[in-house]
Amino acid sequence: MATQVLIDNPYVTLWFHTDSKIVHHQMHKFIVESVFRDFLEAGMQAMKQYGACKWLSDDRKNPVLAQTLHDWARDSWFPRTRDAGWKYWAIVAPEEELGQWTMQRAVDDYRAQGITAKYFKDPDEALSWLQGVDLIEPAA
Repeated sequence: MATQVLIDNPYVTLWFHTDSKIVHHQMHKFIVESVFRDFLEAGMQAMKQYGACKWLSDDRKNPVLAQTLHDWARDSWFPRTRDAGWKYWAIVAPEEELGQWTMQRAVDDYRAQGITAKYFKDPDEALSWLQGVDLIEPAA
C-alpha cells in the first residue's frame, strides 16, 4: 500500500494511504492545541485534494481531549470535513477511560450527522475495515 507521510512530530503522525484514499492519524501522547488543529486541518485538506472519504483515528496514546478542542472540532472542523466528503470513520479509542468518554461524545455527534463510525482495538483491523467498507456497506 502506497502511503504518504503528511505530518510526523512527537505528538502525532498523519498519513494518507494513496491506494485506498484513507486519511490516518496516530497520536503519540497528549496533544497540544496548535498541533491538534494543524493535523486535523491537514487531514481535511488531503480529503479534499484526493477525493477521500475515510479516516482512521488511532488515539490510544492520547489520554484526553480538552473541551475547547472538542468544541472546535465539532463546530468548525467537522462541518468542513463532512462537506469535503468524509463518510467513514474507524476509531482506535484512547486507552484512558476519560479519553474514551470524550471520544464517545464526538462519535455520537458525528454519527448523528451522517458519519458511519466503528470502534476497533487494533489499528490493522480498523484499516482493513476502511479498505472494504464502501464495498460492503452503503454510504451513511
